[in-house]
Amino acid sequence: MSIKVAGITKIYGTQKAVNNINFNINKGEIVGFLGPNGAGKSTTMKILTGYLAATVGNAFINEINVQENPILTKKQIGYLPESNALYLDMYVKEYLKFIAQIHQLTNSAKAVLHVIELTGLQIEQNKKIGQLSKGYKQRVGLAAALIHNPQVLILDEPTSGLDPNQIIEIRNVIKEQGKNKTVLFSSHILQEVEAICDRIIVINRGEIVADDKLENLKNKGKLEDIFQQLTSKNNIILQN
Repeated sequence: MSIKVAGITKIYGTQKAVNNINFNINKGEIVGFLGPNGAGKSTTMKILTGYLAATVGNAFINEINVQENPILTKKQIGYLPESNALYLDMYVKEYLKFIAQIHQLTNSAKAVLHVIELTGLQIEQNKKIGQLSKGYKQRVGLAAALIHNPQVLILDEPTSGLDPNQIIEIRNVIKEQGKNKTVLFSSHILQEVEAICDRIIVINRGEIVADDKLENLKNKGKLEDIFQQLTSKNNIILQN
C-alpha cells in the first residue's frame, strides 16, 4: 500500500484534532477525503507529509515511516496544501525551476516545460506569480507538486479558486495522474469528489465515520445527503 495511517492521534493543547484514525490507500486509487471545517482533514494531510508530527500513532508512505524518514518520504510525495504558499515575486517558470532544483532533478528544464504544459500554464509562464489570478496560482501549486513525478499525491482543495473550465482541466490532470499514482484528494465540493474519486473517506470531529467505494455510498442515496447524515451531531459510522 502507498499510504498507511495507523492509529494516529493529534492533540493541540486540550483539543484532540484527530482521534485514533486508521486507513490504507493503494497505488492507483483516487480517494476523496471529506469532512466539515475543523474535522481533521488538513491535520491528517500535514502528518502524512511530515509537516506535523502525530501525538500518537504512525504514518507510512510506501511502507516508510514518515516521522523516522521525513526526507525520503518527501521525495515520494507531491503536496498541494490548502494555503498554497508561493513566492509571489518570482516568475512562474523561475519558481518551478527552483522547485525542480530543490528536488535535484537531473533535467530540470525539461521537467519545468513538461509540468507547465501538463497544468496549462503556457500563457502565464513568464509572469510573476503575484500577478496571477487565484486560479492560476493554484495551477502553479499543482505544477510544483507534480514536477518531480511523485508516486503519491496529497491535494488539499486543489480546485479552489478555479473557474468551471479550469476545474474540468485540472480534474482531468488529477484523474490521469491517478492511473499510476496514489491520490488523496480533499474538497468541499461534492460534485468534484464524485467526478474524480473511486473511494471516499469521511472524517468528522477527528474520527473516521465512513470509508467505502463511491458507488457503494451512492447506492445508499445522494452523496450530499449521506455527508450531512455522517457529519451531523448524531452521526452514524459507515465502513466498507
